[in-house]
Amino acid sequence: MNFAITEIEGEADDFAASLNAMLDAAALELDKPFIETPLHLRADAGDGALIGGLAACTMQGWLFVRYLVVAEGRRGSGLGRAMMLRAEEIARDRGLVGVYLDTFDFQAPRFYASMGYIECGRLPAAGGAPQRIWFAKTFQTSE
Repeated sequence: MNFAITEIEGEADDFAASLNAMLDAAALELDKPFIETPLHLRADAGDGALIGGLAACTMQGWLFVRYLVVAEGRRGSGLGRAMMLRAEEIARDRGLVGVYLDTFDFQAPRFYASMGYIECGRLPAAGGAPQRIWFAKTFQTSE
């Protein structure tokens, strides 16, 4: 079999779209289509200024939280917890099995653990790079 492997420098949106199409086709053959539904929550101050937000998506029965951001002056106010609780409520309403996310060791692992998230994976610190930690929370079902 003949092939060539080349590095693509810079942005490669068309290439990424082609790869996603290949993944989608393979998943569809297995009756597990990658249908992604976005979830965005915006937190504003009384004057309308952006003070935080959450960006997530649902896929394969789970909500994946990509970003949870709280403005520096608002950290520790309960805003992050409120956004996570709202995202969990929406995930339950969508019939999802739970939520998963990742964070770095210098960010918020204790915060997620305090909300009942269980560590389910860790990329070790090496060469000065921080640890990346994955967390998940499954919802209790009656089944």
